Amino acid sequence: MTDTVATGSLAGTERLDRQSLSLLFIGLFATAIGQAFVFAILPPLGRSVGLDEVRITAIISTSALIFTLVAPFWGRFSDQIGRKPVILIGLMGYCIGSLAFAVLFSLAGDGAITGLTLFIVALIIRSLQAATMSATSPGCTAYAADHTVARFRIKTLARLSSANSIGMIMGPVMAGLVAGLGLLAPLVVASFMSGLAAVIIGLKLSKGVKPRATQTRPRRLGYFDARLRVYLFSAIGAFTGFAMVQQTLAFRLQDVLNLSGIETAQYTGWAMMVSAASSLFMQIVIAQRYAGPAIQLVRWGGGLLLVGTVIISALDSWGAVLTSMVLIGAGLGLLMPAVAAGASLAVGAEEQGSVSGLVSACPAAGFVLGPISGGFLYQYYQPAAGWGAVLILLIVFAMTLRPRKDTVLSQT
Repeated sequence: MTDTVATGSLAGTERLDRQSLSLLFIGLFATAIGQAFVFAILPPLGRSVGLDEVRITAIISTSALIFTLVAPFWGRFSDQIGRKPVILIGLMGYCIGSLAFAVLFSLAGDGAITGLTLFIVALIIRSLQAATMSATSPGCTAYAADHTVARFRIKTLARLSSANSIGMIMGPVMAGLVAGLGLLAPLVVASFMSGLAAVIIGLKLSKGVKPRATQTRPRRLGYFDARLRVYLFSAIGAFTGFAMVQQTLAFRLQDVLNLSGIETAQYTGWAMMVSAASSLFMQIVIAQRYAGPAIQLVRWGGGLLLVGTVIISALDSWGAVLTSMVLIGAGLGLLMPAVAAGASLAVGAEEQGSVSGLVSACPAAGFVLGPISGGFLYQYYQPAAGWGAVLILLIVFAMTLRPRKDTVLSQT
């Protein structure tokens, strides 16, 4: 490997200071909880204005695809203009997009816009929002990497990753409470939270490392880069399998346990909260204290994901579902901080923005095909969705076991 790996910090500091870490956490948390709001209220909101299931899921899948395609651009762009401006672009884009979404569905509720026109406008607004909000995660991750030496990078990125887990835990609960004021209320709250986060970060976060003055653009990284592919494809495969399980979880619970619609929503919410809590626990207790090679943590995470998915595919009881969701959440809690740190350590300091963009795009990439393929397989043959996810995760786990000369062998 000819590139110099980023074992030191570009800012010359040993680790990111607590205030900056807290500010980055706020930015990621605001986006995560907003996304939890959207996933919770979009199905009933869409149905209330006449959108069918196909169009509702098309909005979600399209926005995930846009996020996947655009996030790497924001990572590279942050190498040129700095991390803070990119973070603010992402937060303000989410703020404006959520408000525009609320206005659109308010008009739809009044009958001012309906049918195909409503679907197309909703698709455009959500796609534009995804294109801008995809700036926040790579900007925050690259900012943290700029200020953190190798031996603290997994710990720092695990703390940042916990923002998503906390958002997933609190989001469904808060969405249910806020939705008591109306289905549009969560969108307004999400807009306010991301806007407030942008103001706080704009005022309090230092500019960070000054972009390097260079006449040539940083080399464009790709998913097949030999230094990165095991990390990136592990994350994409993990989230594809997870999305297949998540998308069909409610159907499986309702069919197997003979639940009503309300009971299905309650059981699904509990299962997802258990998974998110398990993920948060692993990020805080294990990942932040881990000091070995990143690839080993990726293997552990992939193994837990695989075992959890086998359990939920093979057994039908509620206890088995909860057990599997604990393992799945734990697997993601170990895997994603390790992927982010391993990929960051595998490239040079001048490529931190680019690699952060690629890593940030991986979860969304999993949600492009995961929900659609899971739903199709479940409709065709119910057990096929779970076992399809098992097959994908088995490939991921096998891929992490291959010996690699360019694996980061030490965090010190």
